[in-house]
Amino acid sequence: MKEESPVTVTKVRTKDELDTIFKIREEVFVIEQEVDPSEEYDEFEASSTHFLAKSGETPAGTARWRFTDNGVKLERFAVLSSQRGKGVGQALVKSVIDDIAVQPEAKGKKLYLHAQLPAVSLYARFGFEKVGDIFEECNILHYKMELYL
Repeated sequence: MKEESPVTVTKVRTKDELDTIFKIREEVFVIEQEVDPSEEYDEFEASSTHFLAKSGETPAGTARWRFTDNGVKLERFAVLSSQRGKGVGQALVKSVIDDIAVQPEAKGKKLYLHAQLPAVSLYARFGFEKVGDIFEECNILHYKMELYL
């Protein structure tokens, strides 16, 4: 039986890494979930802190966070279908929360995200709670979830 490669998560620092996370988001959101590319890529790419998860040396997933008027928004969590069920999503959520927690300007701010239904339980494990009613974004059902550090 093949042993699973360890999952590592790092901040995106190079153009190559940025290209890699955009490919992951293209695969997951645009191709698999049929999100319009104009909805997927936005004016916040440059102002967000992006993360790349790898399983061994293989790119596996991505996420980003950014400051907004409402707090700190976690978004664009994507794990390639071949890498799901291997702890990539958990590693991403933990790394993003850990990174936000050390930002002085994030102290006391609300963390929030729009969770697709299959991911609600993942975020709940980290203390996020559903707020409000289910809603549709890009033809996908979501819950808003919040956490205070």
